Amino acid sequence: MFEHIQIMTTVEKREDGERIGDILITRNLAACVQIIGPINSIYRWEERIEHSTEYLCLIKTRAELYKMVEAEIKKAHPYRVPEIIALPIIHGSKDYLSWIDHMTSR
Repeated sequence: MFEHIQIMTTVEKREDGERIGDILITRNLAACVQIIGPINSIYRWEERIEHSTEYLCLIKTRAELYKMVEAEIKKAHPYRVPEIIALPIIHGSKDYLSWIDHMTSR
């Protein structure tokens, strides 16, 4: 089992990503939230192909915190069905992974 993960979510407005990031950092559920964008997304929603501009949030945390992070994202997210995907961090520098542990253990 992997100890550290990166969670991804997308939002329509940068401000939404910043708000979610502030919540996660304040509650020690994430060590870092990076907001990238704007990006272009193409997807099917309610039987239509949609094209939209979004911002990608990359959230670094510990795997054991996933359910809490997911719950906070769902509470704060403006989308009815937000993208919330976690990927394992297979390798990382010992110092960086230790920092994640320290920032999410307070």
